[in-house]
Amino acid sequence: MADLYELQLTLNLPDSLPSEEVDLLHWHLGQENGPYDGDAYDDPLLNARGPAHRIEGALVGELCPNERGWSLTVRQEVHPDEFDDLRRLVEWLGARTTSRGAIGYLRFYESTVPDVLIAQEEAARGAVSCAVLRGDKVVGTFAEAVAGL
Repeated sequence: MADLYELQLTLNLPDSLPSEEVDLLHWHLGQENGPYDGDAYDDPLLNARGPAHRIEGALVGELCPNERGWSLTVRQEVHPDEFDDLRRLVEWLGARTTSRGAIGYLRFYESTVPDVLIAQEEAARGAVSCAVLRGDKVVGTFAEAVAGL
């Protein structure tokens, strides 16, 4: 048995993000050499690539410029030992993101339903809450959901 979780993040960041903070993200994504000097992270948190060991699919991490700043997409396998650092990083991202609403999720690899990570509105900028969903029963299929849109 493994204590692995799937972490997925998809969010946007403003073009006003300072270059040191962009550098920090590049370091966490494994796109920069050497340790990052500006913070207390021992190791990059979002740098795994290739096939996932337990969560199926691929591990990715990408930071791309867009017309209003940056787009970040991450899918990683994480261990509870990393949760403290991950919490700090997700809160840090939450304080900077221009995205609102669902920005990702955290799911134990054996669970069928994830805990959704939600970036709060402007008044609570920086707050990222976690919505715990209950998967006791299926209330509809994907096809039914999109047909109703």
